[in-house]
Amino acid sequence: MIGKFSLVRGKVPLVFAVFGSAAACSVEVQTASTPVVELRADTNRNGKLDWEDATEIAEKTTWDAKHGAIFLANIDDDSKRCSGTNSSGGPLSDVDLPGCNDATDTEINGDADALDLAPLGTRPWPKAPIDAVGHLAVDDASVGKVHLFIQRSGAWTFFDPTADTLSSADLRDGVSIGLEGTDIVRDADVWNGRVTVTFTVSSGGKDTSDSVLLRVAPVVLRHHLAPEEQVFVSKFPGDTGSTETRTALKAAIAARYPSASSDFLFELDGEEQLGRTQPYYDQWIQDYMEIGYASMPATDGKQQKMNIFLRSANVYEPKSAKSPLRPAGKVVFIKFRGPDSAAVQQYDAGHDEASDSLNSFGNTETIPPFSDGAKSYPLGRLLRGSIKSFAPDRSFSKLLDAQEVQPTVNIDTSWLFVGHVDETISFVKAPTPRGWVALVNDPALAREMLQAQVDAGKGDTPLFTGRKWIDDTGAETPAETTIAKVLANTDVMSESASTASHVQSQLAILKAETGLTDAEIVRVPYLHEPVQGASVAYQPGTVNGLVLADDTFAAPEPHGPVIDGKDIFKVQLEGALAKIGVKVAWIEDWDLYHREVGEVHCGTNSKRGLLPNERWWESGR
Repeated sequence: MIGKFSLVRGKVPLVFAVFGSAAACSVEVQTASTPVVELRADTNRNGKLDWEDATEIAEKTTWDAKHGAIFLANIDDDSKRCSGTNSSGGPLSDVDLPGCNDATDTEINGDADALDLAPLGTRPWPKAPIDAVGHLAVDDASVGKVHLFIQRSGAWTFFDPTADTLSSADLRDGVSIGLEGTDIVRDADVWNGRVTVTFTVSSGGKDTSDSVLLRVAPVVLRHHLAPEEQVFVSKFPGDTGSTETRTALKAAIAARYPSASSDFLFELDGEEQLGRTQPYYDQWIQDYMEIGYASMPATDGKQQKMNIFLRSANVYEPKSAKSPLRPAGKVVFIKFRGPDSAAVQQYDAGHDEASDSLNSFGNTETIPPFSDGAKSYPLGRLLRGSIKSFAPDRSFSKLLDAQEVQPTVNIDTSWLFVGHVDETISFVKAPTPRGWVALVNDPALAREMLQAQVDAGKGDTPLFTGRKWIDDTGAETPAETTIAKVLANTDVMSESASTASHVQSQLAILKAETGLTDAEIVRVPYLHEPVQGASVAYQPGTVNGLVLADDTFAAPEPHGPVIDGKDIFKVQLEGALAKIGVKVAWIEDWDLYHREVGEVHCGTNSKRGLLPNERWWESGR
């Protein structure tokens, strides 16, 4: 007979093991002890668990600028297993594309994937009795929003809080726990990104618990003061306009970054946009994707950073249940999802079609960091065109608002034909107390400059020499005109006057929300013209450029009147920016962009790095 039973005398359990009828027996006595039930997370934000550091315990169930653990939404593809294409090699549908990333399985996909886990751990309880059992749980609102993993024998194993437990041996040794988010926050009313993890030990008929609070890293969008890591531009082989723009951009990059790697400029052609052999021409690479980041503390003061490629919520096929979105946006999943690089989309296919252009990312810019009185925005604020009657996709707006760290400033762009904030406002670094200035369209200044030339007897000087307009049928007509004819064009003059008033209204909001002063505004002259009852830039919109570096602004070639051998609009902008230490790199964009109602910024994009000492969590939001 083999049997085992326990007798309890007071609080000391005696465990006897009887093997057959042998006279000898083995007796193990487990001395009772107060349960050691302690759960740790990286509350002090140094990228590891500090068991002997009191700062790791302090305020571990609160969140503020100095306390609170962080985790990542582990939605990249570290093992490159997500192809984005179907069995026949074509792209997956919009509905299916997001269905693959590192958090859509319960595996750790290699060592790189393990780095995306937030560290947690239990303190060892060396005298845990054999009947002790550990449980891990997350708050009800966070069920399905996170995965837990336990490290045993050097390997990570998925831990299901509804079915798995920690053994007495686990409790004696203490366990290393990894936590990943399965998604970013999309609607704060549904889930606010805060997760409470509770560790409970059941022993001797009693439960003892401890908890920690973690917050998922928000998606932080980049501003023009952040350093360039990579520039993107559309590439259409055989298209003269594309060649002109890319040639000028390459020259500007070579001048500013002579030792840049070959992939600093990423030329994205039609095939790469959709992952197919037939080109798809969508030159507006700024508009169908936006690149931000999410990060959590790592060791040695570093950050575990994940680039987040957002797909625009533009709906091109509202009747399509599977693929209603702008096709070019698929590239964020097909081309850019990978190690430390995630792709995200959010949309309501039934949003107002009339305002769909507002969902392009030329209408989502970031005001650089600033303080205004007692208010501080160390990551800046978003700037979007949105009013009650003319607004972007509300579900996507909820996603942006749910990140919390960059509260949005909304201005009216409904009077613009395209409706984007980058048509009238941009930002560049400057040696001011604020650290930057706003570049703002000023049609009245453009009119003054042209009138001054007429007054000087030079009204016959041409503009737009050698350029052509193009209509909806593809027919081209000469664009060349003269200063006098432009000033006599009542449509252009009337629309420019109206634009000046609208821009002043935009500025009034910007000043009220940021404390910006007139001394921190650089006026940028170009006229507007009416198109289908709305406004577009008549001259190339030189505000609408790419900040290539702190000291270099890539602006569209203005093709203005040349007086004494110099384009007066080039002279004006070069002089204005020289005062703040910024050079202008002129980019030819007429054929593929300007006459198609866009400019350099619309046709480029950029991935930007972190500023020194940039830690989003220190905002306290």
